[in-house]
Amino acid sequence: MSAVAARPRRSALFLPASNQRALAKARTLDCDAVILDLEDSVAPAMKREARDAAVAGLNAGGWEARERVVRVNGADTEWGAGDLAALRGAPLDAVLLPKVDSPATLHVARAALGDGPALWAMIETCAGVVASRAIAAAARETGLAALVIGPNDLARELRCTPGEDRAPLWPILTEVVLAARLADIVALDGVTNVIDDAGAVERACAQGARWGFDGKTLIHPAQIEAANRAFAPSAEAVARAERIVAAFALPEHAASGAIRVDGEMVERLHLAEAERLIALDRAVQSRQ
Repeated sequence: MSAVAARPRRSALFLPASNQRALAKARTLDCDAVILDLEDSVAPAMKREARDAAVAGLNAGGWEARERVVRVNGADTEWGAGDLAALRGAPLDAVLLPKVDSPATLHVARAALGDGPALWAMIETCAGVVASRAIAAAARETGLAALVIGPNDLARELRCTPGEDRAPLWPILTEVVLAARLADIVALDGVTNVIDDAGAVERACAQGARWGFDGKTLIHPAQIEAANRAFAPSAEAVARAERIVAAFALPEHAASGAIRVDGEMVERLHLAEAERLIALDRAVQSRQ
């Protein structure tokens, strides 16, 4: 099964690993992934304490079906190498690397972590955007499983003002989704800074889903429901997918490249997408 369809990543919630109350609450939330953050949300004086808290929290268990991810500090910081060393052998699913600018960053992390968790790469610099296809192409040899948009850092480097429609970032969003699809890995949309405006959060999630992302990184539990809804297949889409699969399964269509379903021409490429949607829906239902 494709890495994209293997498990839902509709909602990936960032929380500071130094916040014990947040770690406890995260175990009760309906997000698909929890990202224990050692980087942006942790003050320099708290970095080592946050690292220890993340490892302790992972070892304590209780995460159930939630994917366990830790975002480490960058390789160019005084904490990056120590973060990777501390996570080697820890019970987690992935390590999120910030500001990945080339495949070399993936290889360094893979060597430090051994054969353990998957790697996720944040694309949040101009250099990272330009290298995104090369980064994704190294997925098989490095265990890279996801590309993650970092919109705030991107906007700062580009000196642009995204606004709600994020128009200045549209080419970058397309490029990152394209790079992920070429490598058959996950693409996660970046965070939305709005928390209290539910409508704005819903629109941001809907935009990311239209763009082809598999899910979205979040900064607050209030954003989880909107992300889960936007990035899950609708009942109508699943029903149509099931009709497509059933139609191609008929003996008379065994050798057909294109058939008619619901009054429209459907090809084998639509069958593959239908099977992916059904697999994703089953994964979502199983997780719930």
